[in-house]
Formats: sequence, structure tokens, C-alpha cells
Amino acid sequence: MSDITMSEKVPKYSIGIDLGTTHCVLSYINLEHEGDKAVKQLFAIPQLSTLGSVTEQYQLPSFVYQAHEDEISKDQTPLPWNADNTTLVGDVARNLGLKTPIRLVSSAKSWLSHATVSPHDAILPFASPDEVEKISPVTATSQYLNHLAEAWNHAHPDSPIAEQDVTITIPASFDPAARNLTAQAAQDLNLKHLNLLEEPQAAVYSWLEACGDEWRDQVKVGDTILVIDIGGGTTDLSLISVNESEGNLTLSRVAVGEHILLGGDNMDLALAYRLKMKLMQEGKQLQPWQIQAITHACRDAKEKLLSDGDLDVMPIVIPSRGSKLIAGTMQTELTRDEVEQTILDGFFPAIAVTEMPQQTTRSALTQIGLPYAQDAAITKHIAHFLNKQHDAIESDAGDFIKPTAVLFNGGVFKSDAISSKLIGIINDWLITAGVEDEVKLLTGIDLDLAVANGACYHGYAKQGKGVRIKGGLASSYYVGVESSMPAIPGFEPPLEAVCIAPFGLEEGTNVNVATHQFGLVVGQPVKFKFFGSTVRREDVVGTHLDFWQPEDLEQLPDIEVTLDSANRNSGDVVPVSLSVTVTEVGTLKVEAIANDSDEIWEIELTVRQ
Repeated sequence: MSDITMSEKVPKYSIGIDLGTTHCVLSYINLEHEGDKAVKQLFAIPQLSTLGSVTEQYQLPSFVYQAHEDEISKDQTPLPWNADNTTLVGDVARNLGLKTPIRLVSSAKSWLSHATVSPHDAILPFASPDEVEKISPVTATSQYLNHLAEAWNHAHPDSPIAEQDVTITIPASFDPAARNLTAQAAQDLNLKHLNLLEEPQAAVYSWLEACGDEWRDQVKVGDTILVIDIGGGTTDLSLISVNESEGNLTLSRVAVGEHILLGGDNMDLALAYRLKMKLMQEGKQLQPWQIQAITHACRDAKEKLLSDGDLDVMPIVIPSRGSKLIAGTMQTELTRDEVEQTILDGFFPAIAVTEMPQQTTRSALTQIGLPYAQDAAITKHIAHFLNKQHDAIESDAGDFIKPTAVLFNGGVFKSDAISSKLIGIINDWLITAGVEDEVKLLTGIDLDLAVANGACYHGYAKQGKGVRIKGGLASSYYVGVESSMPAIPGFEPPLEAVCIAPFGLEEGTNVNVATHQFGLVVGQPVKFKFFGSTVRREDVVGTHLDFWQPEDLEQLPDIEVTLDSANRNSGDVVPVSLSVTVTEVGTLKVEAIANDSDEIWEIELTVRQ
């Protein structure tokens, strides 16, 4: 990330916010602290745990409960900073949602990157009855951030969050549109110093903070760190290379994986279906809403069973609405062995590094929902990433990247059985490729809190007090250009692509596409086509492609606009040049500058229709 633009008032705190799919966490460092080592602190977040009861917890569950107007009274929901509060966010929302899941908003972050629906539309809770009031994914995300901000301001009235250096984390695979939507969700906070940081990078920052100067003893020049971050909704993969500059070790993020909607949510659902089968063998049937309810219960049970070594069994209560099929509330249990077996066999099978995720033939009609990964085997997605990015490291010969170190993040890795199996699988891949040395497991981070901790350390490092990770754009970006050719019946003019922002371009940077002159259609509806690539790292600004393999470029959602001009006729083609800026939060602003006038049209690669 690039340095922030400083206002007259220098931030006192570096604040890191893990905007997670299932939990939000806030950590901070006092930048005025004297000394060589950062003093990191977790912020205890006041929140409703039950109606009428406020407790402080280090995690704010990422849930909103859309209560019926007759379900609660106003005197049951006040917060320390808002006596008139009616928004149910956090622990109370999750607890109420266990009983009435059709009113529970969840996985809002995953919807921000969904190209099929508008994230500004009121669609959550998704697929709930019409009687349930709905909100948009951006609104839900904003409610989590607003709760954190108001809680912080209540505890630090002399240091409001708007004046601090704030870093919010996002999946490494978020495209510019999803990045921009995250920034939009934070608009109400009026942040003067907002940064967005990739979650795997934040995990590495947390490791750096935990190690201090000793991190240089754990890795060496030429090492490649594979970061595997399995959160509630996504599996995020990144590669960090260890280099040398002026005699000092440096770190660079050289590759990120695709946006894989596969994580703890999938595991919770798998556990719920395991319990469903157990109950069916006992002659008990579950209705769809009950499966949804026990899925949330399995999430809590899984987290406790994986984190508490003394806990072997968790009771699971299945709510009932008095159906004739089910007399009264049922109860079953989930054991540690069942959790580990379900996750180990279903999500971490032992495979060859050549096995890729399977794409099954899908039904012609499907529900509009999140585009979950079709193959649940996380090991296959890791293998695919290492194969696809085999050119990311110059010194790495062969068909796939051979990491020398691995950093795990995410609560699922609290299980030694899971982390040990995955390390064993990666070592088997290396042995097969003739690599003698086993991969080194980097440890020392808190698997639940590392992302927030690393985010606040990132702000500290920007002050020149810590180690920076060189990042920049995680993809190269291209604009589609329609070829000029005679009309041919039944064929559209072929599309060419021009690189407008290369891989690794730093935030705050402006480049001009001086190698090409473009014709811009004004005065009528048009579509801009953009592409991204995580594998074409050598392309520079202006690189022209008239042909590419499907795996080279990924088409992004079209941007549909009408570019007006008072001095032009509808359909006029204006000769323009392009100027591209990478904003401080990692979005792309494209300006089309007329060659024959002072007109400028702005097209942000941040809008989805």
C-alpha cells in the first residue's frame, strides 16, 4: 500500500479492522508510543449479547437481525452511545438468528464481489419471505463498520476514528469494483486516512509483528511463502517472495488466487447435513429452515471444538415451530471427531498436485445466489493456484510453484489434525517434484485475530517503524477495443485488449496510455469492457493483445454508461487518449481526454450494472 495523504492533524492511532464474513475485529497501535516495538492492543467491542444486555467482546459477529416490528421493544436495544438504537448487529443478531434464520443477514461481504446482482439492492436476508424487511450488502457492511466506529468514538472521544489511520482488510482477490464497494460502505465514517489491505498480507504483517527482528532468522533470500487464509466465506491464497535490497531482506506479494467462495460457511453446512443424516437414521425429518438454523449452530460448535482441546462434544438444539412432523424441540450432538473427519475428508483430501477443481455439468436453471465453488476440495484449489502461477517466481522451475514456507490463517487451522494433514500434502507434492527440503510452517499468529492485528501493524509500518510488504495491483488490467473492420453477416467485430494498468502498479500512481489513440463513442448508451489477468505480469502500459488464451484474461462485468457532450452529436466518435490512476484504495479511475478539445470523460472501473 502507498503512504496516505496526511492532513494537518496527524493520526494518533493506527487502527486495523478485519471486516470478516463471520466476525469483525478491531486492533490498534498508539503511533505516539516511544520505543522500538509496536504496542498492539485489541479493542473490546460493546454490543448487545441478548436483548437488554450489553457485553464487551473482542469479536463482533458479522450478522444483522431484521426483527419483526412486534418482536422487540425499543427499551431492549439501547447501546452505550445510542439510547434510541434499533439496529441489531453482532452477538445478539447471531443469537436471535439461531431461532429465526429467515431474518438473519449473513455473508454480506461475499455479496460485494457478486457480479450477477447489484450490491446496492435490498436482497438480504437472501431468499427470505417478502414480509421480512431487507437491506443491501453495502448497507449491512456499513452497519458493521458504523457499530465499530461508534464504539471506538465512545471509548476515545478525544481521538475520533475519522482522524485516525484506518486500514480495512479485504480478500486479495477482490476486483476494483468490490474494493470500491467496501470503501463506499465506510463513507459514513468520514475517514480521512482510509487504506484497504489484502487479508493474506495482513496475516503476514501479523507474523512480522509477532516475530520482531527474528523474522529474518526464519526465512532467507529466495524463499517463497504460501499464505493460505481460510475465512468464513472465502479461501484466499497469496505468494510472498523474500528478496534482498541494499543488503536487507524485503518482502513482495507476487501472486494472488482467484475469488474462491469456499470456507468455513461450507464446512458448517457440511456438518449440518451430517447431523441431518444422523437424525434421519433415527427416523427424524428436518425442514429446510431447521437445516439453516443448525448450520449456524454448527458454526459455533465447530469453533469451540477446534479451539478448546478439552472439549470433545457440543450439544446442538434444533428449534421447532410445533410442526406435526416434529413434536417439540429436538437435540443432538456434534463431536470433535465428527468435525475433524468431515473437514479432513471433504475439504482437505490427499491429492496429486496435478488434480484440478472439478466443474460439474450444471442444471439449466439455478437460483440466483452466491457463486460458490463447485468443488469443495480446498487442496485442489491450492494445487490449481500453484500450477497457474508457476511463472510468478523466476527461480522456480517446473510446472508449479514450490513454496519453501507456509503461513496458515483462519480458525479452521486451530485443529492440529487439519494443519498437519495439509502440510503433509504439500510436502508430498514437493517430494514428487524432487524437492528434498520440507516446507517450513511459520507460526506465532492468533488465527482469529491475525488479520486485524496485521492491519494495524501495516499502518505502523507506513510510519517507517516496521517492515513493509511491496504489493500494488494484484492483477494487470486491460480495456477492450472494438476492431475497425467491414461488416460481416452474423459476426461481431473482434475485440482487442490494451493494458492500461500493469501488475504491481502502486496505489496513488498515474499512468498515460500514450502508445494508442482511441475513439470514444458519446451521446448514446455504450458498454465498456474490461479484463483482468493474474498471470500476465510482464505486460506494460500500452501492451496490445489481438489474441489471448481463455486462461490469460478474465472478463470483468461490463460498465454501461452514456457519455454526454453538449458539443457533439449522438454517436459521434471522439479521438481520445487515456489516463489511468490507481486510487489509494486500489480502484482504477480511467479518464478519456479529448484530443481536439478540453473535454474529459471519467470512467471508473468500480461500477457494476
